[in-house]
Amino acid sequence: MAAHTQGSPRRVLITGGAGFIGSNLAARFMQQADAHVTIFDDLSRRGVEHNLAWLRSLPAGQAFRFLQGDIRDAVQVAEAATDATEIYHLAAQVAVTSSVVEPRTDFEVNALGTFNVLEAARLSQRHPLVFFTSTNKVYGGLETVPVHVEGSAYQADDVEFRGAREDTPLDFHSPYGCSKGAADQYVRDYARIYRLKTIVFRMSCIAGPRQFGNEDQGWVAHFLYSVLAGRPITIYGNGRQVRDILHVDDLVDAIDLARLNLDVTAGEIYNLGGGMQQAASVAQMLASIEQQTGIAPLCNYDEARPGDQPLYISDIEKIKAATGWSPRKNLTEILSDIEAFWDHNRELIGTVHAPFGQAAPPTQPTADVLANEVAS
Repeated sequence: MAAHTQGSPRRVLITGGAGFIGSNLAARFMQQADAHVTIFDDLSRRGVEHNLAWLRSLPAGQAFRFLQGDIRDAVQVAEAATDATEIYHLAAQVAVTSSVVEPRTDFEVNALGTFNVLEAARLSQRHPLVFFTSTNKVYGGLETVPVHVEGSAYQADDVEFRGAREDTPLDFHSPYGCSKGAADQYVRDYARIYRLKTIVFRMSCIAGPRQFGNEDQGWVAHFLYSVLAGRPITIYGNGRQVRDILHVDDLVDAIDLARLNLDVTAGEIYNLGGGMQQAASVAQMLASIEQQTGIAPLCNYDEARPGDQPLYISDIEKIKAATGWSPRKNLTEILSDIEAFWDHNRELIGTVHAPFGQAAPPTQPTADVLANEVAS
């Protein structure tokens, strides 16, 4: 099974393509001679206009098209997807806390937005591949995995635990979990009923360059930037919560390999993260950041946030078996790459990065940047 006729140009649409993962994915596809990339984004995320400028600065930077639009607008989505042979649906409201504050917006962006993408694909004459980025939050609090405290981290009681598998019971906690879970299930059903070629990645924590993190989302980058800038960090809960962390380059590798193995991956769901080897608690990550930077983090503690799992680690054996993929970059390399991004973009990050709920200093005016994007 192929997403397009062998030898024909690939018409690639990336929704949310100006964001952290989307811009890294776009950069990869822009290096591939057969790919014609279109980015669809509403530019609502702080700092993403700088990702567009970065993409334009690359050797293939004039090769992509930018469309500013709203994923909630079915007409705009359908028009953007008209010629697409591959749709990578990354546009989303990405934070649990924001979903609690504004549940309607969360629902409309994540559930309705995904429905709009699926309908555009269903009605298209191109029969495009639809790749969807889901989340580990569809597994709720992971109550099926009892845990205990061991040192500075939660550990699974079961010594044979190797991470959450794709057959872990779904249990949507928080409005975010519900909206992404509904979208996740719609993608699965459109594959069954309408024979769409779909792939779903239920992702754990992704980190790396071009991530403008805050305490609501992108916590690894947020922690490192805060330490380097001398800002205090708020820890929600006791700091023993464990996540597996994956470098964005490794995620992009996995996406590309899934695309290249559609005879196996079409219609499937995969858990994606760093796995057992790249799991760390909040406290352990702070210790690693201190070791790398030589700066002691300034930490405050607050109550745990709703829907926060004490432990989540992805079992990544299914995606390994299907594609031969495996993570290449360890936690030390992930932190090093984020710090290198800081070193080369310190002033930019300073204008973009701010604690959640606080306004960052104003960024440079974006009119010229956006005019260039729209005109090209």
